Amino acid sequence: MLAFFLRAAFAMLGLWLTTGWLKGLHFDDAQTLVLAALLLGVINAVVRPLVVILTLPITLLSLGLFLLVINAAMLSLVAWLLPGFHIDGFGTAVFASLIVSLFSWVASGLLGGSNIQIKIHRR
Repeated sequence: MLAFFLRAAFAMLGLWLTTGWLKGLHFDDAQTLVLAALLLGVINAVVRPLVVILTLPITLLSLGLFLLVINAAMLSLVAWLLPGFHIDGFGTAVFASLIVSLFSWVASGLLGGSNIQIKIHRR
């Protein structure tokens, strides 16, 4: 569960940085940013694997480039479900998903991936 919240925090930071780099992506307030990161985590855990399996032939034919479209679609789905999160176009969604994915990937790599464990030593 801790790994999910850490990944959501990375996604939130990536989304926040992306709002400064792309003009077509913005949030109404900080609460919407937090909710968008959590919702993106849930959608990536539940919906994205199903979409990847259903579009596997297209993904293989495009040598994996269709995954950019899938990531953009997941980000657009979050924007559609969450009032206060706005994406102006699909191109903006593609670039935003690319930035957020790269940022989350680098941050997860620096922390050791999904095998994050906290050990409590008692004396």
